Parts: sequence; structure tokens; C-alpha cells
Amino acid sequence: MLRAQEFYRGQMPKKKAVDPAPSSPTEEKLLAVLKICQKMNSNRDPDQLLDLITNEAARLVEADRATIFLLDAGKKELWSRVAMGSREIRFDARLGIAGAVAMNGEVINVNDSDQDARFYPQIDEQTGYSTRTILAVPLKNYEGEIIGAFEVLNKKKGSFTDNDEEVLQALATNSAVAIETAQMFQSLKEHRDELVEENTQLRREVVDKFSTGGILGTNEKIQKVVRLVEQISDTTVNVLIVGESGTGKELAAKAIHYGSSRAQQPLVTVNCAALPDSLLESELFGIEKGVATGVERRAGKFELADRGTLFLDEIGDLSLVAQAKILRALQENVVERVGGSKSIPVDVRVLAATNKDLEEEIKKGNFRDDLFYRLKVIHLKMPPLREVRSDIPLMANHYLSKYTSEMEKGEKQFSRDALECLVSYDWPGNVRELENEVKRLVVSCRRRAIKKEDLAESIRTSTRSVRTGDHPLKEVVADAVEELEKGMITEALEACRNNQLRTAVKLGLSRQGLIKKMKRYGLK
Repeated sequence: MLRAQEFYRGQMPKKKAVDPAPSSPTEEKLLAVLKICQKMNSNRDPDQLLDLITNEAARLVEADRATIFLLDAGKKELWSRVAMGSREIRFDARLGIAGAVAMNGEVINVNDSDQDARFYPQIDEQTGYSTRTILAVPLKNYEGEIIGAFEVLNKKKGSFTDNDEEVLQALATNSAVAIETAQMFQSLKEHRDELVEENTQLRREVVDKFSTGGILGTNEKIQKVVRLVEQISDTTVNVLIVGESGTGKELAAKAIHYGSSRAQQPLVTVNCAALPDSLLESELFGIEKGVATGVERRAGKFELADRGTLFLDEIGDLSLVAQAKILRALQENVVERVGGSKSIPVDVRVLAATNKDLEEEIKKGNFRDDLFYRLKVIHLKMPPLREVRSDIPLMANHYLSKYTSEMEKGEKQFSRDALECLVSYDWPGNVRELENEVKRLVVSCRRRAIKKEDLAESIRTSTRSVRTGDHPLKEVVADAVEELEKGMITEALEACRNNQLRTAVKLGLSRQGLIKKMKRYGLK
């Protein structure tokens, strides 16, 4: 009654102090296991994790050492760094105490290894260690699958106890999960590193492919283009690239982009000729969600090219309305999505290309002069192929080598009359037409030597007397043939490790014929 009165007066009855019961050694060890698990969960390095687990296990159960054997299911082997810091060892998963545990999933406690038929002494022979007592438990993952075995060796005093089994099993349960997690993390990291390396290599190949080295030709007009591209690449100025269809305007644009500090950023290409006015604004500047039924928010080409380069191909085909909208974006460096009210800043370098005479189009009222001068900070003219005829043999042989290699068609070469025919043709489709013709010849011509009669009829029938610069056509072709022959001999010698007989057979020559050609070209 008194206690109730004390409660209602707001006074709690005093509790009698109770001394905490002393925890057992097993409870202390299980608490230690919990702390070890916290350490394991923060470690994602497989090797460091295995060292941590084996060190702590040996300390907890007072063993001389500990070993984790992991199961390689594909090879049906157990493998481990047998002891802390030692080398890796592998053996048949059915052998030894560890093998019995991995196969049956049972705990095995051995007081005298010499008296147990399951003991596998070859491991001791390899490591120089002497095993007396063994406690081994299975390692099981979340799904209950056995992924290995966990052993502690040589109890420092006496034999391993039931408490040791309980502690080791608790540690093994958490270890299996931590090991699989660490292995998965390591695998993902390696995969990420591989992707990064692959991406870096692919980007390097793209840069190499589209550098100025990809612009073929030794003619002065081609070299002038190359020099200008190299000068303007690492700047932010806009460039207008003009030239007939097939002269390589897009190749020049890529060389400018990949030679600049923006090479790691996007190069976004827009074919203006294929862009109707109804889609122009949304394609270039983006669109907001809900502008029309089923329309989702989408970024435009200007946004996608932010910090990179926007290549406007065939810009001469844009309508005046479209030109006005592009001019505003270039002047203000901002865009607004269709249906939006927010101005989005963009940092874009613009490269434009056309096969039209824009100054003539301005006179006709088809092109805005303010946009023309905004684009034409640098004017780059790609020469037609007929103006650089001396480079035709070089280009033709380049494409021949490229496509015979890609299509695995074996070595081929142009005959002198075929090259003369190629050089004399006007190539209205320019480099693109030449490349396609060579590709057709690689597919259709079964002979090693491509002759005049193998060429397309339009090319054969257009042959006329031509001079290339100050040199007659035949001299140009002769020089090209000699240069090609010299290159083929050099490559064959390298492939045959300078063995003249094998090189002669490879080239279809006699050994004396090869020696004469080597002397003529100064090859040793």
C-alpha cells in the first residue's frame, strides 16, 4: 500500500541494485566475432579481407594459423594462399580435410591428423608446415551453396573445443558473404577498368583515324588544307567548309574537332538538308514535355553539343526561317526548348559545310549575309579530285590496301593502264566516288592485277590526254607504280624477315628478279 502511495505522490520506488552477470568466454568471443564482421564489411579488397579473417580467426580460437580454401567449381579445385602471406596453392577439391568439408558441408574436428585417413599431407610437404590438430567448417553463401572451407590449425593448448566450433562457424557464416561481396566488387572494378581502358583506346583510335593524317594527298592544295586545319583546330572560332559533294568536308570537320581541346567532348552532326522546318526547332533546340500529346522532354542538338562541336552539314539547304533561328542561338549562346520559357546557355563551336556558293545564294536572297559572316570566321575550301590528279594513284592504292585487308581478299595491285585511266577520269563524285569504285573492284576482280578492262565503263570511256601539273600523266603514273612496288617489296621483306627466297615467292618473282628490283630502289 505504501509503495502505491509513493507512486501516486510522484515518487518511484527505489530499485535494488543488481550486479551484471559475468559473460562467458564463448559470449565474449561471439561479441568479438561481431566486431570482426564490422571490419569485414568495410573491406572490399579480397586479399586484405582474407588476411583479416584468417588473422582474427587464429587469434580467437588460439590456433597457430588459419586458412581459407575457396572452391573453383569450373576446375573442381580448392585453392588458397595456404597460410597468411604465403603463395597460392591448388589441389583436387575431393582431397584432404578441406575437401571433405567442401564436399559434405559438415564440421570436422581432428585431434591427431596422422591418425585421420582424410588428411592430405602433400600440402604440408609443399609448405614445410607440420599439422597436428585441425578444425574445419564449410563456407556457405546466402543461397546455402558451399563456396569453400575454413580451417584453423594446431590449437596452442590441447585440442579444439565445441566452443571453438561455434565461434568458427559464426565467423565462417559472415566471412562467406564478405568474401563473395569483395570478389564481386573486385570483378566490377576490373570490368570498369577494362571499359575505361577500352574507351580510352577507342577514343585514341578515333582521334588517330580522324586526325589530319586521314586527309590523303601530297598535292599543294591538299597540304594547304592540312596546314590550315592544324592551325585552327585548337581554337574556338567557327569554320565554314566548302567544296563539291564527296571532297571530304565531313572528314575535315572531324579532323578539326579531334585536333582541338574539345576532342573529349561530343561532336554532334546535323544534316540540314534532311531537316524540314516543322522539325527544325525541336531537333536543334529541344522540346518540353506535354507540348503535344505523348511528347516527352528532349534535349536538342545544341544542348547535346555543349562544350563540344556542332557540325551543320549542307547548311546552304536551310530555309530563311531556320537560318534566323540558328543565327540567334549563335549570337546569344543560349537556346530555348519548344514549349519552354527558360533560356539554356550553351558553349558550342560551330563547323558548317556546304556544296553551294553561299555568296551567290546571298545575291539570290536564299541565304542570310549576317549568318554567312557569323559562320565564315575561317573559310576552308576542299579541292575537287580533278584538281589534285597527281594524288589519285596514292588514294587509289590506299583504298585498295584498306579494303583488301578488311575483306580478306589477298594482295592486289593496279596495272599501269588502269592507273592511267583512273588519273584521266574527272571524278564528278570526287573522293567518295573513287573509294566506292575501288571497293567494287576489290569485290569483283579475282585477279591479283586490276586492269583497265576491270574498271567501270564510265571511267574507261572517259580517258583523255591529261597533264598533272608540270608532269605528263604517264610520268605521274610511273612514279606512283614505282612507289607502290617499293612499298610492297619493303613490307614483304619485313614479313619474311629479310629472307629473299621467301620474299620472292610471296611476290611472285624470281630471286634474281627481286634482287634487281631491290638494287633499283636502293633496298638492302
